[in-house]
Amino acid sequence: MKFVLASHNKKKLKEMADILGKFGIQIELLPENAPEPEENGKTFAENARIKAVSAMKFTGLPAIADDSGLCVDALGGKPGIYSARYCEGSDADRNALLLKNMQGKNNRKCYFACAICCAFPDGSFIDSFGKCEGEVLNNPKGDNGFGYDPIFYVREHKCTFGELSPQIKDEISHRAVAIRDVANKLKKYIQE
Repeated sequence: MKFVLASHNKKKLKEMADILGKFGIQIELLPENAPEPEENGKTFAENARIKAVSAMKFTGLPAIADDSGLCVDALGGKPGIYSARYCEGSDADRNALLLKNMQGKNNRKCYFACAICCAFPDGSFIDSFGKCEGEVLNNPKGDNGFGYDPIFYVREHKCTFGELSPQIKDEISHRAVAIRDVANKLKKYIQE
C-alpha cells in the first residue's frame, strides 16, 4: 500500500519509511506545492488529523501524518503541541530557548509524544499514539536525529536521542511506538 506523508521533512520521511517499510508500506513526501494546513488543534491527535486530511485531499492518496513534540513537566507540559513553533529559527534556537527556560529547575522529567493519523479517501481514519519518557539535559549532546533529540536523555540507554543510532531510536522512540501500533492497525484495515 502506498501513502503520502503529510510533511516535507525528509528526516521524518526516512524515520517513518524505515519503520513502515518493514510492514510492506511505501511512503513518499508530500509534493512541494501542497498547501500547508493551519495546525489549530488543541491536541497532538487533532493536529495530526488536520494534516492527514489536507494531504489526502490534495494528493488523492491515503495520507499519514504525525504531530509530535516534547512535553516538559517543569514547564507545565510545554512546549507540547507548539514544539516546532516554540520560537522562530532553527532546531538549535528552540533547544537554546528550552534550556534557558529550564535554568534553575530541578525536575528534568519530560516525554516525547507522537499522535499519528491515517486518512483514507473513503473517509475512514486510523489513529495511534506513542510516548517515550526521558529527561532534559543541561547541554546538547549528539548530532543524530533532529529537533529536541540532542537534549532528550534516555536513562535506559545512558545517552540522548541525538547520540543514539537511528536503528535503536527506530525501536524505542515515541514515533516508533505510534508507527508500530498504526502499522498493526493498517494490516487489519487492509485485510478487511
